Amino acid sequence: MRYNRLDLNLLPALRALLTEKNVTRAGESIHVTQSAMSGILARLRDYFDDQLIVPVGRRMELTPLAEGLIDKVNDLLLRVDTTLATRPEFDPALSRRHYCVVASDYVISVLMLDVLREVSRVAPGITVELLQPSATAAAELEAGEVDLVINPEVFTLATQSSSVLFEDTYHAVVDRDHPNVGESMTFAQYMAQGHVIFQNKGRPMFESWLAKQHGEERRVEVVVSSFGLLAPLVIGTQRIATLHSRMAQRMADVLPVRLVRLDFEVPRLVEVLQWHKYRDLDPGSVWLRELIIAQAQRLPALPAS
Repeated sequence: MRYNRLDLNLLPALRALLTEKNVTRAGESIHVTQSAMSGILARLRDYFDDQLIVPVGRRMELTPLAEGLIDKVNDLLLRVDTTLATRPEFDPALSRRHYCVVASDYVISVLMLDVLREVSRVAPGITVELLQPSATAAAELEAGEVDLVINPEVFTLATQSSSVLFEDTYHAVVDRDHPNVGESMTFAQYMAQGHVIFQNKGRPMFESWLAKQHGEERRVEVVVSSFGLLAPLVIGTQRIATLHSRMAQRMADVLPVRLVRLDFEVPRLVEVLQWHKYRDLDPGSVWLRELIIAQAQRLPALPAS
């Protein structure tokens, strides 16, 4: 189909070229040969009367016109995708829809495990891909590459739709028989312990807050890339780990560890569900969002702080 002399079938290829800045990789991403993609680029250059991608030293860069097209092309294609995906009715029992959801293993543990059990029960044909949060999650949401993002409130995009899910705070977790730690811990006691910490493509919220407020003074003995490994690694040791309180309580329910109250100021965490504004009325998106929100409302109260 053509619109104002432009073959609209070229728009996905244009998006790939703008994203990859490379003819070969762009072709691979939409499954066409390099020669075919070179031909497409030639047609797009002719239409826009602009080179779009030009060599700068040893790399390829976008022209100013091409840079200005990125958001517009993404926005246009997302509108098309949303329009075509929307149906007047959505029956989860019959649907074969696939969802991409960005959520940390902490959020998966305290919330999404129960959500996915419900999905399995009422919508056996639906599939869900869980992706770890990353620096590109916001861009992926805006480009329509993921359906939902669950992240701390500080990372919420003002341009997209959202709903607050739940709040949390932090507790220390120690071996159940730790001889030197009681029910609570002062800041001085906390800093004097050997720590197991989480780190994966940057610091999580608590680690960033602690470094900013108090510097690098802790004795870090073990570093892991999964929240789920923090509690197991204090068992049989005198180390401590700092976990979101809801996850800490879940760990204490199944492992020989116990919670320790932190008798000093710690940040409050607000987890937010976010989706693209064009999916506000998408029945399939509405259904999964409502399922997640309902489960968040059923979460137990926070452990005493």
